[in-house]
Amino acid sequence: MKSQTIQARVLSDVNALPVNPRKLYRSTKPIAWLCWITCLSLTLGADAEAVKQEEVSYQGWPNCIRLTNGEIELIATTDVGPRIIRLAFNGEENLFKEWPEQLGKTGGSSWRIYGGHRFWHAPEVRPRTYAPDNSPVKHQWDGKTLTLTQPTESSTRVQKEIEITLAPNRNRVEVLHRLINHNPWEIEVAPWALSVMQGPGRVIVPQEPKSDQLLPVRAIALWGYTEMGDPRWTWGNRYIQLESDPEANDAEKFGVRNSLGWSAYVPKGRDDLFIKRYPERSDAEYPDFGCNAEFYTNGDMLEVETLGPLVDLPPEASVEHVERWFLFQQSVGRTEDAIDEALSPLIEKTASQ
Repeated sequence: MKSQTIQARVLSDVNALPVNPRKLYRSTKPIAWLCWITCLSLTLGADAEAVKQEEVSYQGWPNCIRLTNGEIELIATTDVGPRIIRLAFNGEENLFKEWPEQLGKTGGSSWRIYGGHRFWHAPEVRPRTYAPDNSPVKHQWDGKTLTLTQPTESSTRVQKEIEITLAPNRNRVEVLHRLINHNPWEIEVAPWALSVMQGPGRVIVPQEPKSDQLLPVRAIALWGYTEMGDPRWTWGNRYIQLESDPEANDAEKFGVRNSLGWSAYVPKGRDDLFIKRYPERSDAEYPDFGCNAEFYTNGDMLEVETLGPLVDLPPEASVEHVERWFLFQQSVGRTEDAIDEALSPLIEKTASQ
């Protein structure tokens, strides 16, 4: 299987090689083949070494895993989790929010937010959703993907796994979330991925394209505490924007069925841009009045959340949900024209990545 994988990759990348083997096929000169084989070895070797994996201590947790491709880095905890606690350009400020008073803690029966990117199951209900992730997780690195496996939750009999794949040659991360049902019965569940962003900052959510069709194109879910007139909201024709404010200590939240499949986060005062891409299945049922994306803020934190479809999960079966993350150094203005100018090329670029 390993050799087949390598062969498939070589064939797919053959046109990008400095020397094309198709042009050498009829060559009788051994030196030509030697040059190509050397070139191929250097190409594959450089690609394999482009992502570095190492064990590090971070914020009081001694057994974290760091991944970097030389430009961006992620740090995942293994003393608790599964959780990605850090996402940043190398050596720069964390894009994810951290709670200093909780960093480095382990054990206990109370749920802690910690910070970073976490994995829940929907619909949200206590105590199921808030099963604590305070115990060590298993981790495995295969040279390409880091897999974090949580012990089965004792209160739910659901097990969580996260697979993290950092691209070696661009600032792209694929994060696969997997729920496994270890109950002796079927359960209704949806994967729910939550990235807690450090504020102040704002999330940008595209509106559905304008059309003249008779039927509605989107539903917007509001929570009981949502105040649509709050100044943190900008309800635009092309974009909805929600901003976190350290001085505002009451919560705001909304959800949408987002067929365009992306959201963007812009930290205030920085030129960093985080784009999250995620699927939407038109034939699927989603939680919370059909939402595949939700956004929550309270104080200086803002959660960029995505959800998979609701499924009836049989015993020992699993369901998966994939997000794709992209980091750019790009300033984004506040007007809709400025957002179009900054984001449209990047949204088009990331659609096929």
